[in-house]
Formats: sequence, C-alpha cells, structure tokens
Amino acid sequence: MTNPHDPYGRQQPSGQFQQPYGLQPYQPQQQFYVQQAYVRPPDQGMAVASLVCSLIGLVMCFPAILGIIFGHIALGKAKRGEAGGQGMAQAGMIIGYVITALWLIPIILWFVFVVFAIGAAGVA
Repeated sequence: MTNPHDPYGRQQPSGQFQQPYGLQPYQPQQQFYVQQAYVRPPDQGMAVASLVCSLIGLVMCFPAILGIIFGHIALGKAKRGEAGGQGMAQAGMIIGYVITALWLIPIILWFVFVVFAIGAAGVA
C-alpha cells in the first residue's frame, strides 16, 4: 500500500504511521487540576441586625435595646469563629448603648420631675 502523500512511493507497514524526517509523534502532556473547595463566607446576619436596630433606635428606643442584644450574640459567634462581622457587631453594640443612654436620660429626668411635682403638691 502506498502513501498518497509520499512522492517516492514508499510503503508503510500496515497499522502504523511513521512521522517523516524523524519527528516524534505528538504525545499530550498530562495536566493535573486541583479542584478548590468552595468556602462559604461567614454569616453576618446578626451583626447587620445589630447595627440596623441600633440605628433605628435613633427614632424609637426599643430597637436600640434589640441592637444591643443582637450585638452581644453576634460578637459571641464571631469570637467562636461561627460567624463574621465582629466589627459590625461591636459598632452595633456601642451605638445601641449610647442611644439607649440618650433615651434613658430624659425619661429618668421626667420621672424625677414628676415625683418632685407630686411631692410638692402633696405637702401643701
């Protein structure tokens, strides 16, 4: 059997293909791929809730107290490595404490004023 691409009419052994001019046959290199494991980002829901509730506490007092509670829970989880957002949880707690104090000062002064007013009215 002759090779149609061979101008000299040389025959090749059946079942084998020889590379002309001493070239080596193509051998694909083995490539190894390392599959990286998907790492889920840490959960920051409680830290976000802490900060949001603390900021809503500027308008109403009760959410600031929730912000303090959520902040303590989120900070504990962050320190144990179960969740992220440690800085956000601390910010939510600090803002919550400050806003709660700012709400409590006028409430306490109002109660003191009422007690003194009732006491002054009852004496006369």
